[in-house]
Amino acid sequence: MSKQTYRVCFCFTRRFKLTVAEAPEEIKTVFETYSENGIMSVDHLHEFMTEYQGESNVTKEDAQAIIDSVKHLKIFQKKGLNLEHFFRYLFGDINPPLSHTPTVHQDMNAPLSHYFIYTGHNSYLTGNQLSSDCSDVPIIKALHRGVRVIELDMWPNDAKDNVDILHGRTLTTPVELIKCLRSIKEHAFVASPYPVVITLEDHLTPDLQTKVADMITETFGDMLFTPGAECLGEFPSPESLKKRVMISTKPPKEYLESRTMKDKENDSHKGKDSVEDEAWGTEVPDLGDEIDDDNKYGSAREIPQEDDDTDEGDQKVQQSVGLAYKSLIAIHAGKPKGGLEEALKVDLNKVRRLSMSEQELEKAAKTHGKAIVRFTQRNILRVYPKGTRFNSSNYNPLIGWMHGAQMVAFNMQGYGRSLWVMQGMFKANGGCGYVKKPDFLMKGGHDVFDPRATLPVRQILKVRVYMGEGWYLDFRHTHFDAYSPPDFYTRVGIAGVPADTVMVKTKTKEDEWIPVWNEEFEFPLTVPELALLRIEVHEYDMSEKDDFAGQTCLPVSELRPGIRAVPLFSRKGEKYKNVKLLMRFDITYV
Repeated sequence: MSKQTYRVCFCFTRRFKLTVAEAPEEIKTVFETYSENGIMSVDHLHEFMTEYQGESNVTKEDAQAIIDSVKHLKIFQKKGLNLEHFFRYLFGDINPPLSHTPTVHQDMNAPLSHYFIYTGHNSYLTGNQLSSDCSDVPIIKALHRGVRVIELDMWPNDAKDNVDILHGRTLTTPVELIKCLRSIKEHAFVASPYPVVITLEDHLTPDLQTKVADMITETFGDMLFTPGAECLGEFPSPESLKKRVMISTKPPKEYLESRTMKDKENDSHKGKDSVEDEAWGTEVPDLGDEIDDDNKYGSAREIPQEDDDTDEGDQKVQQSVGLAYKSLIAIHAGKPKGGLEEALKVDLNKVRRLSMSEQELEKAAKTHGKAIVRFTQRNILRVYPKGTRFNSSNYNPLIGWMHGAQMVAFNMQGYGRSLWVMQGMFKANGGCGYVKKPDFLMKGGHDVFDPRATLPVRQILKVRVYMGEGWYLDFRHTHFDAYSPPDFYTRVGIAGVPADTVMVKTKTKEDEWIPVWNEEFEFPLTVPELALLRIEVHEYDMSEKDDFAGQTCLPVSELRPGIRAVPLFSRKGEKYKNVKLLMRFDITYV
């Protein structure tokens, strides 16, 4: 199969020669350096891996295992690797950009408030926020991807004798609470042993709250972490909570049948949905624009009410009602009565969870950035999408992470660039769903991190994009272009704090299933701990929108230096079987 034919019209065809992947010149030079007489021995390979790839812990047994793993190839040499064999190893699945044996390597004994936590929003929805079905299926999928925080909105059923899960005051079809709880129990620890938090938005009468308490207790039993009716003085650690389930909600209040009809995000009916996103989602919003626009959302000194965080001063709870329900709450939600300053006050005797919409955080960050960071050192901040995201799109998660927010809640049922960044962050620390916050976000006193400060460059990341392959195997030959092979280009850049955020792209390689770019880019990083390397491949289309051809997002802090094979994923985050890029990463400390 050396040529490929495309039919242009009934009587005319075009033929294109199919190229075979060959080692770039730089890799040939590297092979010559670490080989003798055209063969790379075990000793040579070990030397290459320690010196060039920076794998200081690799052993000669590991090098031998690599050689043994490719014995099935016809190009195998008993004494070692030849050039083609070496190239196949570099471009193979055993040479990924992150550790090929993901393990939890961060300290997991600090309080929960010291970690970014993989968090879902309206976890039960299968599609848009207004009319999609509610189901336990998206909850199961999220848990299998490592999501650790599941949100459930509880409402009385039509008969008012049981509890349904649905997005209130919309056309979404309900699913029973008990079904969701049983699915969470069954799938909670498939991807990670670390604790699952269930955040409950409560719209129930006291008798139904008692019924919920019975359901939760019977379903989870000893898995449930129940500290009692009082707030915790400090959050436990993820390590101490392995295989445990925690409940987070506001303390129960008297249910009012005549309560004002308001949506939990308050602004959910203020705008209309945007035009359909591009095939791969809209670009991640620029944080600098969001934080610096003084008039975009009004005053930063008041936070609109949210059902999830009712003012403590307004809670009229009868002492005899909801005690069983209240005793299940491990992470108390709610904010003190008053404005932003009161909401961000740190109580040394108890910890709590505060919720803000993405808009609320953006405007609060203009004047209270350091106060937010200080608050999140002991307490938990949850950020959720604004109510106008009817199509279940997402926002830039860096607005939350750079202020120390632990629970940056995302709609997991869709796709798009913001979600790819979220998925990239939680590839870190073995994909366990908990990523330790950088030390600078935990400094107190006069050293509290200022998210708006101008910082010096601390690292320089050099990225070389050599080539790509695998599309011919994973796609129909007319998928990208009906009349010729595809014209691929790669976009590469950084998602991070505003000073570090950038995207660049390679030249377009025309009519090539195996494009060779061999281009290098340099990225100065002021906050490398929060930097994520974004990689996308597109196919240039002169007359229409460029086609999507794969993506991935990788935490810079866990990149393995050297030449690596980078697998690409679909828009929905599913790994392609064969599509990958050959790249090189070099990190210099300034």
